[in-house]
Amino acid sequence: MTMKTLDLVLKGKWYDMIASGEKTEEYREIKPYWEKRLLDYEAIKRDFEMLVFRRFLVGKGVDPLAYPRGFTHVRFHRGYTKITMTFEIDSITFGNGKEEWGAEQGKMYFVIKLKRRSE
Repeated sequence: MTMKTLDLVLKGKWYDMIASGEKTEEYREIKPYWEKRLLDYEAIKRDFEMLVFRRFLVGKGVDPLAYPRGFTHVRFHRGYTKITMTFEIDSITFGNGKEEWGAEQGKMYFVIKLKRRSE
């Protein structure tokens, strides 16, 4: 299996919490920029058009999380420095984040759940 790495820049506070093991997931807003980075929109578009073409659209939706970009690892950068750490990605889902880890209450995010550190 090839390693496909997502690079993310973090503020020092969040970087340090992940480095210590206190924070085990990272959040990104559900906005077009992150949708394009995290999801394979060409495949979604192709399959959605196929559903419409075959008239199977009624009662059927396209789950965007079923079309990941295939990231296996995430490399966190401490600000815009050369200090980094890499983790395996457990999953990328939609959900509410924890306020103590930087999420706003009641807001939905892409939730990047971390496995073990892999440096």
